[in-house]
Amino acid sequence: MSTAQPHHDGSATYVPQQEPTLGEKVDVFVRTPVGADVDQVHVRTTGDGEPRFREATVDRVEGGDVWWRAEVPARNPVSNYRFLLSGRRSPRWLTAAGLVDHDVPDHGDFKLVTHAPPPAWARDAVIYQIFPDRFARSAGAGSRPLPNWAIPCDWDTPVIGRGPETPYQLYGGDLDGIVERLDHLDRLGVNTVYLTPIFPARSNHRYDAASFDRVDPLLGGDAALARLADAVRARGWRLLGDITSNHTGDAHDWFTAASSDVRAPEREMYYFDEITGDYESWNGVKSLPKLNWGSAELRRRFATADDAVLRRWLRPPYRLDGWRVDVANMTGRRGADAYTHEVAALLRAVVAQDRPDGLLMAEHGHDHTGDLDRDGWHGTMNYVGFTDPVWSWLRHGDQPAPNFLGTPGGVPRRDADAVLATMDAYRSLVSWRAYTHSWQLLGSHDSARVRTVVGDAARQEVAAGLLATMPGIPMIFAGDELGLTGTNGESSRTPMPWHRPRSWDARTLAAYRALISLRHAEPALRHGGLRRLHHDPDTLVFLREAPTGTVLVLARRAAGVPVRLAGLPAGENVYGGAPALRPGPDGVLTLPGDGPTFQVWRLW
Repeated sequence: MSTAQPHHDGSATYVPQQEPTLGEKVDVFVRTPVGADVDQVHVRTTGDGEPRFREATVDRVEGGDVWWRAEVPARNPVSNYRFLLSGRRSPRWLTAAGLVDHDVPDHGDFKLVTHAPPPAWARDAVIYQIFPDRFARSAGAGSRPLPNWAIPCDWDTPVIGRGPETPYQLYGGDLDGIVERLDHLDRLGVNTVYLTPIFPARSNHRYDAASFDRVDPLLGGDAALARLADAVRARGWRLLGDITSNHTGDAHDWFTAASSDVRAPEREMYYFDEITGDYESWNGVKSLPKLNWGSAELRRRFATADDAVLRRWLRPPYRLDGWRVDVANMTGRRGADAYTHEVAALLRAVVAQDRPDGLLMAEHGHDHTGDLDRDGWHGTMNYVGFTDPVWSWLRHGDQPAPNFLGTPGGVPRRDADAVLATMDAYRSLVSWRAYTHSWQLLGSHDSARVRTVVGDAARQEVAAGLLATMPGIPMIFAGDELGLTGTNGESSRTPMPWHRPRSWDARTLAAYRALISLRHAEPALRHGGLRRLHHDPDTLVFLREAPTGTVLVLARRAAGVPVRLAGLPAGENVYGGAPALRPGPDGVLTLPGDGPTFQVWRLW
């Protein structure tokens, strides 16, 4: 039987003031079970780097828990705090990294952040990622002249997942094609569309931009983006773009000017060796020359000028609602150059000037924890703290599954304790705000498809359930809801099989629709805290708690022993078809042991 533990997180239940200002004193709460070995609670803060202790007082006793209240001054833009729990045995620390009986460094403390908060709409968003060339093709697409680099493909031509032809296969998807398929997104329940790059380039992925000044004519040009923006906005949705801040393509007019004239003002915008004429590029790929953010001219053209790249597409008639920033983890980093945090703050300030409710989301394929909570990126694509651990828990089959992070050996198999340890390690090093405003994803255009990793519809439903019910903003890669497959990023960029509806996995599509609907219906799934109740190698059980209500979640990758939980009220099943939960004569709830399964109850 699982037992409750002392708990605190950064949600509104525990920190009612969600947008503190610098200098404000904020009440925070911690709960301890009645009868636990806790006689006294202190909160420790480290304002200006100096530890201070304040004794917490009992605010109330409720539902088998003692609620302690303490005051934390928001002394710094990011203010750390932790709790010292004292009783008959040795005192214990409660930090964002967990409950420990030994001293631990400050970096795992809870955090109050006084920087301007992310846009309010983001926590309610469900993101749908579209790779434009492979999503949908309008009638006008066939009449557009193709560039000389393109290998034209029919919609059913197999995708070449690896090889020299991979970046040049062109299927002809365009922006008007997306407009024609918005009803599918509506039925799915998403409310935010994220487009991978739409600027002219020499590839189908367009991360090698040849210009930031216009939309690729192959996609329908500027007018098509305006039509898509109008259609998205008419449904009350949001539209996000994708910008490369780390590099351009080698056909970009900035780079062609820089490489053809050593005296050109664009020369300083890249990293040239003035002796050899060679230049720095992303991971040595010469078609992707790296931008030098030490350049004032780059900052002006990219961000601060009135007609700068970042601003132009946030304004009418396009009115993008923000940007996903490609390779944010490398932006501004090169040898001794360390401009990353400076650049992130600059881009955020510029976005806020033109779109006060604009979102700035960073791509990190690796550890993001040092780059958040600095008045820059609102959040990150959480591959390391969500995608990778979920994959490793639900990994299935004997064939190797490539790991997005490039780790030799591919995706390992791990039990729930290792998965939760990974999630906690990354979650604890950023604020609750940054964690809950990051994108949680099961895959993207840069990774294997989740269906290929987990192997079947039952396990994908468990993965999608975690996506819909854990904290953070869910992001779905177009086609995952149909059960599409792919072994790496390139082979996952599969054209949507609109003309072959019989190939769709109806069970998976129904699960995604129901889970997204559940997320919209339950405020606790979007704004609540996270309290874990039980785990064993094959099982996760947790609560999402908010002042508006509580949701109980059971995720199993395999059948096992029923889980018994004490101290919880009855609840009605809202996903998974299981019976209502009612405590037995001993006051214990018993959760079913079947699996793989994903089940959710709304507690009364």
